[in-house]
Amino acid sequence: MQNLDHQLTLVMGARTGIGRLVFDQLNSDGLRVRASTRHPDLGQFPVGAEVVAADLTDRASLDAAFSGAGQVFLFANYDGVEGVIEAARTAGVERIVLLSSGSVLHPSSVGNTITEEHRHVEAALDAATELTVVPIRPLVLATNSLGWAYPIRATGTVSLYRPDAVTAPIHERDIASVVVAALRGLDDVSGILTGPQRLSQREQVASISAAIGRDLRVRELIRDEARAGFAHFMPEGEAEAVLDFLDDAAAGNSIATTTVEEILGRPAIGFSEWAVDHADDFR
Repeated sequence: MQNLDHQLTLVMGARTGIGRLVFDQLNSDGLRVRASTRHPDLGQFPVGAEVVAADLTDRASLDAAFSGAGQVFLFANYDGVEGVIEAARTAGVERIVLLSSGSVLHPSSVGNTITEEHRHVEAALDAATELTVVPIRPLVLATNSLGWAYPIRATGTVSLYRPDAVTAPIHERDIASVVVAALRGLDDVSGILTGPQRLSQREQVASISAAIGRDLRVRELIRDEARAGFAHFMPEGEAEAVLDFLDDAAAGNSIATTTVEEILGRPAIGFSEWAVDHADDFR
């Protein structure tokens, strides 16, 4: 493991989600860390935290955010990757820990639009040979299920395409812990990350039901209905890609791995615990 006592780590997207968990862990360990978010507001971060405004698609903001940083954690962004490379070169960044996707290693995901966007970002960064790039590759995020929160709160019914498709969703806390291990110098972290157990979407809804103490119903969608629903909040190509992922999972091709346990030395957190952690989101 490398010594981070004097090296500045930039955490992009540090306001919420995985980025916030990474920032908080580094900050609580007393390490030098800079948070970036598109729109910093007073009170978002601890008093005394170093915070900058930055956007992966805004090169000038990246130059300011990357300045003085030895390493950076960021999310894969198809549109901003060339600016990231240029800003990293200018600032002398040595290491980038990249939140990518396990689908780039998953044989049956080849050709999927979302998969290929992640593959493009990884390839572009790999071509910048002066950078050490460490991809973090979760396959299915448990937080995807937060998209069910509104209908659960409003009606108690979740409308799902392929409700019996089986995946192994990973808790965001596990992803963040793997990211921190990579920022501390561990390189062997780029296998497919999953939760400990494969569950159908229907079983995931049952876990949420148990966590909030409320009976929930599942309504199955046909593909056209699901495509129309996804298209309300993502581009058409990405909506089709999500449906393809679910078709693949329904065919039994979405795997569970032990990668998290191998890296962290403890079992991955199960979906039932994730549901308890997020119960208030569904009430």
